[in-house]
Amino acid sequence: MTTSLSHDLGTASPLVDGTWLDSTSVGQQDHINPATARPNGAVLLAGPPEIDTAVAAARQAFPEWRAMSPDRRRRILQRVEELMLERVPELARLNTLELGVPIRTSAALAYLSAGWFGYYAGWADKLEGATIPPSPRVTEGLDYTVPEPYGVIGVILTWNGPIVSVGMKIAPALAAGNCVVVKAPDLAPFTVARFAEIALEAGLPPGVLHILPGGPEAGDRLVRHPDVAKISFTGGIPTARKILDAARHTLKPVLLELGGKTASIVFADADLDEAVAETVRSCFQLSGQGCNLSTRMLVHRDVYDRVVAATGEAATALRVGDPFDQTTALGPVVGKAAHERILGMIERAAQDSRVIVGGHATDRSTLPSDNRDGYFIDPTVLADVDPFSEVGQHEVFGPVLSLMIPFESEDAAVELANSTPYGLGTTLYTHDVSRVQRVVPQLQSGTVLVNGASGQPPGAPFGGYKQSGYGREGGKEGLYEFLQTKNVFIRA
Repeated sequence: MTTSLSHDLGTASPLVDGTWLDSTSVGQQDHINPATARPNGAVLLAGPPEIDTAVAAARQAFPEWRAMSPDRRRRILQRVEELMLERVPELARLNTLELGVPIRTSAALAYLSAGWFGYYAGWADKLEGATIPPSPRVTEGLDYTVPEPYGVIGVILTWNGPIVSVGMKIAPALAAGNCVVVKAPDLAPFTVARFAEIALEAGLPPGVLHILPGGPEAGDRLVRHPDVAKISFTGGIPTARKILDAARHTLKPVLLELGGKTASIVFADADLDEAVAETVRSCFQLSGQGCNLSTRMLVHRDVYDRVVAATGEAATALRVGDPFDQTTALGPVVGKAAHERILGMIERAAQDSRVIVGGHATDRSTLPSDNRDGYFIDPTVLADVDPFSEVGQHEVFGPVLSLMIPFESEDAAVELANSTPYGLGTTLYTHDVSRVQRVVPQLQSGTVLVNGASGQPPGAPFGGYKQSGYGREGGKEGLYEFLQTKNVFIRA
């Protein structure tokens, strides 16, 4: 495994039982840098045989890892955090090379991921059960509960935020005493592989964590494997349905963090400058390739025209280009297929709505010479969008912000916010506290922000309603996703 900081990333290989494999049942494929459209490394893909080997090694390592004193697990995870913080520039550069994420955003994501390890390290020696009060209707004795790890956890990482998912998923699973087998995304394997090296350096026993870049066959085998006790998945709804179908054979539980169509609801009394700035910042980070980015704006009619104009100006000011330039706000989208799909959605949406800015691929002549073949799309703002159109209902997963046809009442705003199949996040912009108290209980959304973003602290639970999935990542809720409760009764 090479982690060069040049544009040649070497080869990302599977890590199984502490060893980097030099051959697999599937073979090797090029990794394409989306900012240049040229190969910048290779990926050695794992298949079902490598998954089987990793699961067997994880199962063998589990008893010792589970029996390790909680304070030792805590110290190992704290050391992971320390090393990640030391290596933030390296992790950020790898993330930018493999995904085209602007370097300043990649650095912020690496810091965020390290914070999850620090947070869950603190939980490792605080896993407590409860004593059940006696009842006159049952035999006297001592009744208590014990939280216990599942065993082997299968993790399927998303390509658009692998370094964040490492913190959100792997840290709590390890803190709870589980071993973990990760199917890393073939589109983004290098940052995850570097993390695995850091974890080993921090003292994590070799059989506890396995990282295997792979495709659908590897993921399917991981889900179906009888020795994998639970699956944690982040990704799209079609893949989630396949995972649930595969998991039914062993009846294993599945944690799903899926898509979103997050709305910014802007009432007439809001600070419009703040609402526009926060929504534009949210929508266009990661070039719009995020599940909980604010991709819809629902705006009261009295301020609609002002918001449309200000949003167009803010989007126009965003710099598109070399992701290693500290002033760049938007890098490329992930690849050619995504580039074509997103432009197709914009073209169809433009037939029934107004294109305020953008709406096309970035002019190559405006890009640095190294980036002129990359998959860049200008930030696009659409106005007067039908809430029940394709772009109003479904994820674009690209740099597109849709301002819906304006609403006139509080009830209409709530109805529009809840009108999609998703329920991951919503942001309200208003200074009316009474309105907040009325509206928040009505929103079908796992996260509600009021007047701006929270930054997703590791202590806050994150997850969705409806087709945005179920289960929670983050906080105590995220830890207990990887624990099961045993009841013990000792007769007097």
